[in-house]
Amino acid sequence: MNRRKLIKNLALGSLVFPSVVNAVANIDEKATIETNKKLKGNINHSVCRWTFDQLSIEELCVLVKKIGFSAIDLVEPKDFPILKKYGIDSSMCTGAHISLTEGWNEPKYHEVLINNYLKYIDLVADAGYKNLICFSGNRNGMTNEKGLKNCVVGLKQIMAKAEKRGVIIQMELFNSKVNHPDYMADSSSWGIELCKQLGSENFKLLYDIYHMQIMEGDIISTIKKNHQYFGHYHTAGVPGRNEIDDSQELYYPAIMKAIAATGYKGYVAQEFMPLAKDKEAALQKAVQTCDI
Repeated sequence: MNRRKLIKNLALGSLVFPSVVNAVANIDEKATIETNKKLKGNINHSVCRWTFDQLSIEELCVLVKKIGFSAIDLVEPKDFPILKKYGIDSSMCTGAHISLTEGWNEPKYHEVLINNYLKYIDLVADAGYKNLICFSGNRNGMTNEKGLKNCVVGLKQIMAKAEKRGVIIQMELFNSKVNHPDYMADSSSWGIELCKQLGSENFKLLYDIYHMQIMEGDIISTIKKNHQYFGHYHTAGVPGRNEIDDSQELYYPAIMKAIAATGYKGYVAQEFMPLAKDKEAALQKAVQTCDI
Protein backbone atom coordinates (compact mmCIF):
# COMPACT_ATOMS: atom_id res chain seq x y z
CA MET A 1 0.00 0.00 0.00
CA ASN A 2 1.45 3.39 -0.96
CA ARG A 3 1.54 6.34 1.43
CA ARG A 4 -1.36 8.17 -0.19
CA LYS A 5 -3.67 5.17 0.10
CA LEU A 6 -2.51 4.48 3.64
CA ILE A 7 -3.23 8.06 4.70
CA LYS A 8 -6.66 7.92 3.05
CA ASN A 9 -7.55 4.71 4.84
CA LEU A 10 -6.26 6.01 8.14
CA ALA A 11 -8.28 9.18 7.68
CA LEU A 12 -11.47 7.11 7.88
CA GLY A 13 -10.55 6.42 11.47
CA SER A 14 -9.13 9.84 12.19
CA LEU A 15 -11.63 10.48 14.96
CA VAL A 16 -10.13 7.55 16.80
CA PHE A 17 -6.51 7.79 15.64
CA PRO A 18 -5.76 11.43 14.70
CA SER A 19 -2.20 11.19 15.98
CA VAL A 20 -1.50 8.22 13.71
CA VAL A 21 -2.73 10.09 10.64
CA ASN A 22 -0.58 13.11 11.49
CA ALA A 23 2.45 10.94 12.07
CA VAL A 24 2.14 9.26 8.67
CA ALA A 25 1.65 12.64 6.96
CA ASN A 26 4.82 13.93 8.62
CA ILE A 27 6.71 10.83 7.51
CA ASP A 28 5.48 11.41 3.97
CA GLU A 29 6.69 15.04 3.95
CA LYS A 30 10.03 14.11 5.47
CA ALA A 31 10.51 11.31 2.92
CA THR A 32 9.87 13.76 0.07
CA ILE A 33 12.46 16.19 1.41
CA GLU A 34 14.97 13.39 1.91
CA THR A 35 14.41 12.23 -1.67
CA ASN A 36 15.10 15.77 -2.89
CA LYS A 37 18.47 15.77 -1.10
CA LYS A 38 19.80 12.77 -2.98
CA LEU A 39 21.77 14.63 -5.64
CA LYS A 40 24.57 12.82 -7.43
CA GLY A 41 27.42 15.18 -6.59
CA ASN A 42 28.86 15.50 -10.12
CA ILE A 43 27.60 19.08 -10.43
CA ASN A 44 27.72 21.70 -7.67
CA HIS A 45 24.36 23.44 -7.87
CA SER A 46 23.44 27.03 -7.08
CA VAL A 47 20.64 29.49 -7.82
CA CYS A 48 20.81 33.20 -8.59
CA ARG A 49 19.36 35.36 -5.84
CA TRP A 50 17.52 37.82 -8.10
CA THR A 51 15.48 35.17 -9.92
CA PHE A 52 13.72 34.25 -6.66
CA ASP A 53 13.39 37.72 -5.18
CA GLN A 54 9.81 36.93 -4.15
CA LEU A 55 11.50 35.13 -1.27
CA SER A 56 13.60 36.71 1.42
CA ILE A 57 17.24 35.64 1.48
CA GLU A 58 16.45 33.55 4.56
CA GLU A 59 13.52 31.85 2.83
CA LEU A 60 15.70 31.10 -0.17
CA CYS A 61 18.33 29.54 2.11
CA VAL A 62 15.66 27.24 3.55
CA LEU A 63 14.46 26.31 0.07
CA VAL A 64 17.86 25.38 -1.35
CA LYS A 65 18.63 23.29 1.72
CA LYS A 66 15.29 21.52 1.30
CA ILE A 67 16.02 20.75 -2.35
CA GLY A 68 19.42 19.44 -1.38
CA PHE A 69 22.13 21.91 -2.40
CA SER A 70 23.86 24.68 -0.50
CA ALA A 71 24.82 27.70 -2.60
CA ILE A 72 23.23 30.96 -3.74
CA ASP A 73 24.63 33.16 -6.51
CA LEU A 74 24.92 36.95 -6.73
CA VAL A 75 24.81 37.65 -3.01
CA GLU A 76 25.96 40.95 -1.49
CA PRO A 77 28.07 41.18 1.69
CA LYS A 78 25.12 42.45 3.73
CA ASP A 79 23.52 39.01 3.35
CA PHE A 80 26.63 36.96 4.13
CA PRO A 81 25.64 36.53 7.83
CA ILE A 82 22.33 34.91 6.83
CA LEU A 83 24.12 32.51 4.49
CA LYS A 84 26.53 31.64 7.28
CA LYS A 85 23.60 30.91 9.58
CA TYR A 86 22.34 28.23 7.19
CA GLY A 87 25.71 26.91 6.02
CA ILE A 88 25.15 28.27 2.50
CA ASP A 89 28.00 29.22 0.14
CA SER A 90 27.93 32.49 -1.78
CA SER A 91 28.93 30.91 -5.09
CA MET A 92 29.23 34.33 -6.76
CA CYS A 93 29.50 37.55 -4.77
CA THR A 94 28.34 40.89 -6.12
CA GLY A 95 28.04 44.57 -5.26
CA ALA A 96 31.42 46.04 -6.23
CA HIS A 97 30.38 47.15 -9.72
CA ILE A 98 28.80 50.47 -10.64
CA SER A 99 26.22 49.06 -13.04
CA LEU A 100 25.98 46.54 -15.87
CA THR A 101 26.49 49.31 -18.44
CA GLU A 102 29.27 51.27 -16.67
CA GLY A 103 32.22 48.94 -16.48
CA TRP A 104 35.92 48.33 -16.89
CA ASN A 105 36.06 49.26 -20.57
CA GLU A 106 35.63 52.94 -19.71
CA PRO A 107 38.65 54.62 -18.00
CA LYS A 108 36.53 57.31 -16.35
CA TYR A 109 35.05 54.60 -14.12
CA HIS A 110 38.37 53.03 -13.16
CA GLU A 111 39.00 55.03 -9.99
CA VAL A 112 35.62 54.12 -8.48
CA LEU A 113 35.82 50.54 -9.64
CA ILE A 114 39.34 50.01 -8.33
CA ASN A 115 38.40 51.38 -4.90
CA ASN A 116 35.23 49.30 -4.81
CA TYR A 117 36.89 46.05 -5.85
CA LEU A 118 39.85 46.41 -3.50
CA LYS A 119 37.34 46.78 -0.66
CA TYR A 120 35.08 43.93 -1.81
CA ILE A 121 37.96 41.54 -2.41
CA ASP A 122 38.67 41.77 1.31
CA LEU A 123 34.98 41.39 2.22
CA VAL A 124 34.67 38.27 0.06
CA ALA A 125 37.91 36.72 1.29
CA ASP A 126 37.18 37.50 4.94
CA ALA A 127 33.84 35.70 4.60
CA GLY A 128 35.55 32.64 3.16
CA TYR A 129 34.10 33.01 -0.33
CA LYS A 130 36.10 33.27 -3.54
CA ASN A 131 34.15 34.56 -6.57
CA LEU A 132 33.41 38.22 -7.31
CA ILE A 133 31.56 39.31 -10.44
CA CYS A 134 32.49 42.18 -12.77
CA PHE A 135 31.25 43.62 -16.07
CA SER A 136 32.77 45.10 -19.19
CA GLY A 137 30.20 47.87 -19.60
CA ASN A 138 28.61 49.10 -22.83
CA ARG A 139 30.53 50.12 -25.97
CA ASN A 140 29.02 53.58 -26.43
CA GLY A 141 30.81 53.82 -29.79
CA MET A 142 34.08 52.34 -28.51
CA THR A 143 35.81 49.65 -30.56
CA ASN A 144 36.25 46.18 -29.10
CA GLU A 145 40.02 46.59 -29.30
CA LYS A 146 39.99 49.85 -27.35
CA GLY A 147 37.62 48.45 -24.77
CA LEU A 148 39.79 45.39 -24.33
CA LYS A 149 42.86 47.53 -23.75
CA ASN A 150 41.02 49.69 -21.22
CA CYS A 151 39.79 46.64 -19.32
CA VAL A 152 43.32 45.29 -19.08
CA VAL A 153 44.68 48.61 -17.77
CA GLY A 154 41.99 48.86 -15.09
CA LEU A 155 41.76 45.24 -14.00
CA LYS A 156 45.52 44.88 -13.63
CA GLN A 157 45.30 47.34 -10.74
CA ILE A 158 43.21 44.94 -8.65
CA MET A 159 44.60 41.55 -9.69
CA ALA A 160 47.54 41.54 -7.28
CA LYS A 161 45.10 41.99 -4.39
CA ALA A 162 42.78 39.32 -5.77
CA GLU A 163 45.68 36.88 -6.11
CA LYS A 164 46.92 37.61 -2.61
CA ARG A 165 43.48 37.07 -1.05
CA GLY A 166 42.55 34.09 -3.22
CA VAL A 167 39.57 35.80 -4.86
CA ILE A 168 38.67 35.13 -8.50
CA ILE A 169 37.36 38.11 -10.45
CA GLN A 170 34.82 36.86 -12.99
CA MET A 171 33.52 38.89 -15.93
CA GLU A 172 30.10 37.82 -17.10
CA LEU A 173 29.41 37.34 -20.80
CA PHE A 174 26.03 38.77 -21.88
CA ASN A 175 24.08 38.75 -25.11
CA SER A 176 23.72 42.13 -26.80
CA LYS A 177 20.91 41.01 -29.11
CA VAL A 178 18.04 40.63 -26.66
CA ASN A 179 18.79 41.56 -23.06
CA HIS A 180 21.82 43.85 -22.94
CA PRO A 181 22.08 46.01 -26.09
CA ASP A 182 25.57 47.44 -26.73
CA TYR A 183 27.26 45.35 -23.99
CA MET A 184 30.89 44.81 -24.94
CA ALA A 185 31.70 41.37 -23.47
CA ASP A 186 29.18 39.64 -25.70
CA SER A 187 31.39 36.91 -27.16
CA SER A 188 33.52 34.17 -25.69
CA SER A 189 36.42 35.07 -28.02
CA TRP A 190 36.58 38.66 -26.70
CA GLY A 191 36.48 37.45 -23.12
CA ILE A 192 39.12 34.77 -23.72
CA GLU A 193 41.47 37.37 -25.21
CA LEU A 194 40.97 39.49 -22.08
CA CYS A 195 41.92 36.50 -19.93
CA LYS A 196 45.04 35.91 -22.01
CA GLN A 197 46.16 39.54 -21.81
CA LEU A 198 45.63 39.70 -18.05
CA GLY A 199 47.48 36.44 -17.59
CA SER A 200 46.16 35.71 -14.11
CA GLU A 201 44.59 32.50 -12.79
CA ASN A 202 42.45 34.77 -10.63
CA PHE A 203 40.61 36.24 -13.58
CA LYS A 204 38.01 34.09 -15.32
CA LEU A 205 34.86 34.36 -17.39
CA LEU A 206 31.37 33.70 -16.11
CA TYR A 207 30.12 31.69 -19.06
CA ASP A 208 26.38 32.29 -19.20
CA ILE A 209 24.97 29.49 -21.36
CA TYR A 210 21.73 31.35 -22.09
CA HIS A 211 23.50 34.49 -23.28
CA MET A 212 26.10 32.66 -25.36
CA GLN A 213 23.51 30.45 -27.03
CA ILE A 214 21.83 33.63 -28.28
CA MET A 215 25.09 35.23 -29.44
CA GLU A 216 27.06 32.32 -30.91
CA GLY A 217 25.67 28.87 -30.09
CA ASP A 218 28.08 25.90 -30.28
CA ILE A 219 27.95 25.67 -26.49
CA ILE A 220 29.42 22.22 -25.87
CA SER A 221 32.27 22.66 -28.34
CA THR A 222 33.14 26.05 -26.84
CA ILE A 223 33.21 24.60 -23.33
CA LYS A 224 35.41 21.70 -24.38
CA LYS A 225 37.92 23.96 -26.16
CA ASN A 226 38.04 26.85 -23.71
CA HIS A 227 37.00 25.56 -20.29
CA GLN A 228 40.26 26.74 -18.70
CA TYR A 229 39.01 30.33 -19.09
CA PHE A 230 35.55 29.66 -17.63
CA GLY A 231 35.29 29.96 -13.86
CA HIS A 232 31.53 29.80 -13.43
CA TYR A 233 28.35 28.89 -15.34
CA HIS A 234 24.78 30.20 -15.48
CA THR A 235 21.75 28.49 -17.00
CA ALA A 236 18.38 29.50 -18.48
CA GLY A 237 16.10 28.35 -21.27
CA VAL A 238 16.42 29.71 -24.80
CA PRO A 239 14.31 31.45 -26.00
CA GLY A 240 12.68 33.35 -23.17
CA ARG A 241 15.09 32.83 -20.25
CA ASN A 242 12.55 30.55 -18.62
CA GLU A 243 12.56 26.94 -17.43
CA ILE A 244 15.25 24.62 -18.82
CA ASP A 245 12.72 22.03 -19.93
CA ASP A 246 11.59 20.63 -23.30
CA SER A 247 9.98 23.95 -24.24
CA GLN A 248 13.38 25.41 -25.20
CA GLU A 249 16.23 24.55 -27.56
CA LEU A 250 19.12 23.67 -25.24
CA TYR A 251 19.59 20.15 -23.88
CA TYR A 252 21.08 20.78 -20.47
CA PRO A 253 21.93 17.19 -19.46
CA ALA A 254 24.42 16.99 -22.36
CA ILE A 255 25.83 20.42 -21.51
CA MET A 256 26.30 19.40 -17.88
CA LYS A 257 28.07 16.23 -18.93
CA ALA A 258 30.43 18.30 -21.08
CA ILE A 259 31.15 20.63 -18.15
CA ALA A 260 31.78 17.72 -15.77
CA ALA A 261 34.07 16.04 -18.31
CA THR A 262 36.42 19.04 -18.18
CA GLY A 263 37.07 18.37 -14.49
CA TYR A 264 35.23 21.53 -13.44
CA LYS A 265 34.56 21.62 -9.68
CA GLY A 266 32.93 25.05 -9.38
CA TYR A 267 29.25 25.93 -9.38
CA VAL A 268 26.51 25.89 -12.00
CA ALA A 269 23.86 28.45 -11.03
CA GLN A 270 20.25 28.42 -12.22
CA GLU A 271 19.37 31.88 -13.56
CA PHE A 272 16.06 31.25 -15.29
CA MET A 273 12.85 33.19 -14.60
CA PRO A 274 10.22 30.55 -13.83
CA LEU A 275 6.86 30.83 -15.56
CA ALA A 276 5.32 28.02 -13.54
CA LYS A 277 2.98 28.94 -10.71
CA ASP A 278 4.98 26.70 -8.39
CA LYS A 279 8.37 28.38 -8.68
CA GLU A 280 9.94 26.23 -6.01
CA ALA A 281 9.03 23.05 -7.89
CA ALA A 282 10.44 24.62 -11.08
CA LEU A 283 13.78 25.18 -9.34
CA GLN A 284 13.83 21.63 -8.02
CA LYS A 285 13.12 20.27 -11.50
CA ALA A 286 15.88 22.42 -13.03
CA VAL A 287 18.40 21.18 -10.48
CA GLN A 288 17.41 17.59 -11.16
CA THR A 289 17.71 18.20 -14.92
CA CYS A 290 21.29 19.37 -14.43
CA ASP A 291 22.18 16.69 -11.90
CA ILE A 292 23.90 14.28 -14.27
